[in-house]
Amino acid sequence: MKKNTALITGASSGIGEGCARKFASEGWNLILNSRSLPKLEELKRELEESYKIEVFLLPFDVRNRQSINASLESLPEEWQAIDVLINNAGLVIGVDKEFEGNLDEWDIVIDTNIKGLLAMTRLVVPGMLERGRGHIINIGSIAGEAAYPGGSVYCATKAAVKALSDGLRIDLVDTPLRVTNVKPGMVETNFSVIRYRGNKDVADDFYKGIRPLTGEDVAETVWFAASAPPHIQIAEVLIMPTNQATGTISYKKNAE
Repeated sequence: MKKNTALITGASSGIGEGCARKFASEGWNLILNSRSLPKLEELKRELEESYKIEVFLLPFDVRNRQSINASLESLPEEWQAIDVLINNAGLVIGVDKEFEGNLDEWDIVIDTNIKGLLAMTRLVVPGMLERGRGHIINIGSIAGEAAYPGGSVYCATKAAVKALSDGLRIDLVDTPLRVTNVKPGMVETNFSVIRYRGNKDVADDFYKGIRPLTGEDVAETVWFAASAPPHIQIAEVLIMPTNQATGTISYKKNAE
């Protein structure tokens, strides 16, 4: 029996890696993308050995449209039938006020979180339509619900992910394809280290007093959406730690 195939961007760590492990454990073959080839190669070896599945690597930066085109065009025929696209690649750099931020850093965030997602969607979805099956799962964020201090540009990109997910769902309403927007709250991954420009101590301190989500926790929700019966579309899921209420309100024991 042919195995299903999932393409996951930003798969070398965090939520993307969690999704790779979850889908591999369910017997899916994987196309994994990241900028870091060594990490992908290590993950490929581990998953193929542990779960007896096949993994194809596509190392490119989702900001580079030429690389995306060349990589997807280079896929062998047996890897072209992508059943699930998980648009996970994303980041935030800094916690600056909107009138103090770095324009070059904002270009990276916007080009990754919005334009990279759009490019992957534009290039993968037509094949899904031809085959009459497919599921696009976008990793959004609670940040897309409302702006918070020091995060307006990132919040704007995740609000865009919601709008793009909703718009794609409308565009595909007369097809069998499904679209899901998974919006995590506090997740402890390398994402936060990048936010604080490599300062791991500050990133770790952000989670003190609360048990945050893990990449594996979010992956379980992604799998829940992907494994639903074909007539069920999990359009949107907001997932947070128990002690988080909104993007700005949470309870931390060490805060007392």
